[in-house]
Amino acid sequence: MSETKTDAPKKLFIKTYGCQMNVYDSERMAESLDGYVQTDRAEDADMILLNTCHIREKAAEKVYSELGRLKPLKELKPDLKIGVTGCVAQAEGAEIMRRQPAVDLVVGPQSYHRLPQMEAQVRAGKPALDTDFPEEDKFAHLKGRSTARRAPAAFLTVQEGCDKFCAFCVVPYTRGAEVSRPAERVVREAQDLVERGVREVTLLGQNVNAYHGGMTLAQLIRALAKVDGLERIRYTTSHPNDMDDDLIAAHADTDKLMPYLHLPVQSGSDRMLKRMNRSHTAESYLRLIERIRDVRPDIMMSGDFIVGFPEETEADFQATLDLVEEVNYGYAYSFKYSTRPGTPAAERAQVDAGEADERLQRLQALITRQQRAIQESMVGRDLSVLVEKAGREAGQMLGKSEYLHAVHIDDARAQVGDVVPVRITRAMTNSLTAVEM
Repeated sequence: MSETKTDAPKKLFIKTYGCQMNVYDSERMAESLDGYVQTDRAEDADMILLNTCHIREKAAEKVYSELGRLKPLKELKPDLKIGVTGCVAQAEGAEIMRRQPAVDLVVGPQSYHRLPQMEAQVRAGKPALDTDFPEEDKFAHLKGRSTARRAPAAFLTVQEGCDKFCAFCVVPYTRGAEVSRPAERVVREAQDLVERGVREVTLLGQNVNAYHGGMTLAQLIRALAKVDGLERIRYTTSHPNDMDDDLIAAHADTDKLMPYLHLPVQSGSDRMLKRMNRSHTAESYLRLIERIRDVRPDIMMSGDFIVGFPEETEADFQATLDLVEEVNYGYAYSFKYSTRPGTPAAERAQVDAGEADERLQRLQALITRQQRAIQESMVGRDLSVLVEKAGREAGQMLGKSEYLHAVHIDDARAQVGDVVPVRITRAMTNSLTAVEM
């Protein structure tokens, strides 16, 4: 007679919304829960975590809708535990449990190091809520990174929170004040990632270039560049006001720092920038771009834009188009303004929704033209690609160029984790095709 296994690992399903930092947080939450293995099917899970983002419009309502879809699953599986984590959890707190009793656990982004204790609490039949901004460093209390082999590119959080208080943004309220991880811990985690097969790290922060973990971001980048086996370094997201001289210089003197920079400006109108509380002007932003390109002429620029911010006029919007024309972005992310309750801009006169939609379409058309022109300019060029996975076609591999382009390598000899020289043969809308050299 066969024995019944009683010690099989429980299954964890995590649905991640929003930014790269949430992707990193989801990894750390999964690693913190002993006795669980991850599954990609909610139906198979013993615990479901929704790691939420609060940036976009109606973010909380989308979470409640998802919880409504999960409620029947819990009725079928009474032992299933459901948790809400991340920024919506921070903003809504106990209201989530009140509106959706199927939720057992709510934890904010600064407290998820307490997740193992909270999991034990809900297994004992007691709901668990933690939306504190704890004094302790959550990263110091998280268990060590898994030793399992992983993909060759990884995110690495080095800074959290923001002190800028842009008029449209909830981050200071959901992530708290700026906090930087000690540099030695960041370097140690990078070394651990390299041992697991990582060749590229992207340093993450809500305001990453305000990093001050015992050294500046430029100094941290140079320290990471000394890690054997780490081939590439990137960082995101930056604020123009914290782009100091040494960080600009790092783009010239640190070969492992990739020639790609995401530097949000949000608007080309000084009137809008002042109303947004951005504390810089369009002219100061453009001069900053000039200084960066002076030391790294081939750098690929990326930006963020908000269209239809309260009181934006056609002249304000035209100033944004003018700035985009001058910078010539390789990538850009543009959004129609969405009201975030509790932020200063939420109380101001809103732009007509139809007009905002029309402006967004015009901006995105311009950005798309720029992106396509830059993609086309890559044909015939020799680039360097970090191979990340097999492509869809036989013999094809897929990776990222130094400029963050997705590149399909035909008839590839390279393996996952290799950094190989390629020649670009074709440009498509969102990717490039290449052959190995």
